[in-house]
Amino acid sequence: MNESQAREEICRIGHSLFERGYAHATAGNISVRLDDGFLITPTDACLGRLDPARLARLDAQGQQTGGDKASKTIALHRRIYSAAFAQAPATRCVIHTHSTHCVALSLNAAGPELLPPITPYFVMKVGHVPLATYHHPGSPAAAQEVAELIGHYASRGTPIRAVMLPRLGPNVWHDTPAAAMATLEELEETARLVVLQPHTPALPESAIQVLRETFGACW
Repeated sequence: MNESQAREEICRIGHSLFERGYAHATAGNISVRLDDGFLITPTDACLGRLDPARLARLDAQGQQTGGDKASKTIALHRRIYSAAFAQAPATRCVIHTHSTHCVALSLNAAGPELLPPITPYFVMKVGHVPLATYHHPGSPAAAQEVAELIGHYASRGTPIRAVMLPRLGPNVWHDTPAAAMATLEELEETARLVVLQPHTPALPESAIQVLRETFGACW
C-alpha cells in the first residue's frame, strides 16, 4: 500500500467506524506506518469527516512534515509499532476509539484483562486484551506501559493485538487498516455481549485448546 492508498484507506475506515457508532464526535484516531514515516489523523478531527490531503504526515523520527497538526497520541502509536514489530513485523495500522461497551466495562474492571474468552472468534481474532493503568490522554506513562504489556505477553508466547486504556478506549493494531478495524469490531461486539450477559462463563480450556490446534489461536 503506497502513501496515497494509505490516505484513502484511513479516511474510508474512519468514515465506516463513525457511521456505525464505533467512534463519535472527535474521539479516536488512526495511524499507518509508512516505509519512511507515519500518517495519523489530525488532533480533534472527526473520524467520519477526514480529508486525505489533511492527514498529518510525520517522518521516521516522529517529526511532522505536512498536513494538519498530528494527534497527540502519535507517541503512543509509535511505541506500539516499535513493540509489536518484534512479533509482528508486518504491523502497519493502529486504531484507537472510545468504543462504548469497551469503555463501560473498563469503568469497574478489576483487571488484569478486559474480557474473558467467551466466544471462539474473540479468542481467534482478538486474543488477550490487557487492561492498562489509567493515565490522562497523551500521557508518556501510558505509552511506556502499553509497550511493556506488548513485550510481556509476547514473552509468554501469546502476542497481543489490543490493549485497553481504562476510561478512554481500546488501541488495536494489525497489518492493514481493514484488518485493524475488524479486530476492533470483534473486540467491541464481545464487550457488548458481556454488558448484555455479564455472567456468561468463559470457554473451557479444552475448547480453547481446539482453537489453538485448529486455527492457531494465540491464547
